Amino acid sequence: MDYISTRGSAPALDFEGATLAGLASDGGLYLPREWPRFSEAEIADMAGLPYAQLAARVMQPFVGDCLTPERLLELTTIAYGRFAHKAVTPLKQFDEQHWLLELFHGPTLAFKDVALQLLGLLFEEFLARSDRNLTIVGATSGDTGSAAIDAVAGRDKINIFMLHPHGRVSDVQRRQMTTVLAPNVHNIAIDGSFDDAQAMVKRMFNDNALTDRFAIGAVNSINWARLMAQVVYYFAAGLQLGAPHREIAFSVPTGNFGDVFAGYVAAQMGLPVAKLIVATNVNDILHRALTSGDYSAGTVTPTAAPSMDIQVSSNFERLLFDLGGRDGALMRDQMQTFDSSKALQLTNAQRDGAAALFASARADSDAMSQAMRWAWEKCGELIDPHTACGLHGAQNVAIDGKTPVVTLATAHPAKFRDPVERATGNRPALPARVANLFDREERYAELPGDYAAVTEYVAAHAIPKG
Repeated sequence: MDYISTRGSAPALDFEGATLAGLASDGGLYLPREWPRFSEAEIADMAGLPYAQLAARVMQPFVGDCLTPERLLELTTIAYGRFAHKAVTPLKQFDEQHWLLELFHGPTLAFKDVALQLLGLLFEEFLARSDRNLTIVGATSGDTGSAAIDAVAGRDKINIFMLHPHGRVSDVQRRQMTTVLAPNVHNIAIDGSFDDAQAMVKRMFNDNALTDRFAIGAVNSINWARLMAQVVYYFAAGLQLGAPHREIAFSVPTGNFGDVFAGYVAAQMGLPVAKLIVATNVNDILHRALTSGDYSAGTVTPTAAPSMDIQVSSNFERLLFDLGGRDGALMRDQMQTFDSSKALQLTNAQRDGAAALFASARADSDAMSQAMRWAWEKCGELIDPHTACGLHGAQNVAIDGKTPVVTLATAHPAKFRDPVERATGNRPALPARVANLFDREERYAELPGDYAAVTEYVAAHAIPKG
């Protein structure tokens, strides 16, 4: 299996190369040259597998010969052995049609752990084969940062620099990052939005002054290996609800489009997906793009669901590339237009292709609160504001009544205690394993939203590539 860039001019890489590179050298995102596909019989044979075994089975076609099946299984067993629930991603039933897929049982209480616990091990595995040091740069709207830091803290040959928008993440999210005092962890609070931070990170990958000295790597969902690991829980939920002999719909709270694109990949691999509901908050660039073909960025509006306060959805480029005939030149032109004007129009092929599988829904603050109240009062479940956006989408997009609809629960409600309490009257408690979070020492740098200031800080603290 080799990987190509959405913009057409970067060299193809194998799985190891794409994992360590993160972003392609032409500014594009890596995708497999072709989608592997399982037969119905192969999918049916996965039913009942423990999560680590299912993960190894689903991911093996993407890994190719970079890891043996035995070694991949060893890594998935280690990665998912740290989860607090033996099912890793347990499924709960809301009512006759609606289900909740809990993705927050990892070390940092968010769905990002499902991918990043494995990605940290992959980095270590591949770096051990060379004398190379890796400098990870990432941007977080809340959950990626803590999950990535937990996954790589203290690991050899890795330094991590994580940018977050100052004052725009929850207190639990911030402390989960800034109380990790390992010497290879560097937290940076910038004056600006997540989109500002993400733009800086992308720029670093093409900054020769940095890349000549440091091997820059990615943990954001621009890294294919991270997105690949998220495909697995779509199979896990689908198999429990009758796949491959029954279609399943999924409602996915999303900002950067990575989590829902993993569902698209699962569908390309043969999982019978009836519909993927893209659930946004008022930062609704994806909802507008899917309903009208207008992919144009507005001003970021802070909400109670900060991980979705995004107006530039990086992974949407992967979908547009795949639906646009995998034309790298077209994709490059479209993204250049977007970079200069913050707007682009989807082609007819892109719009029609998206409409075949995707629907979308937008939740304002009232809709989020209403969904949290419904889950608590009708089902006895506390859900966080991001999951509430997903539940709102699940309940408001027309899906055949015989089709199960799975809402992805992307974060533990205790990460967003204040809005959950306002909506439900119940203040969720932190799990015992992180109960002392507010007693821990914090450490982070505060920097202006200035690219030069941030890269100067990175260069001063990073380790040369070796």
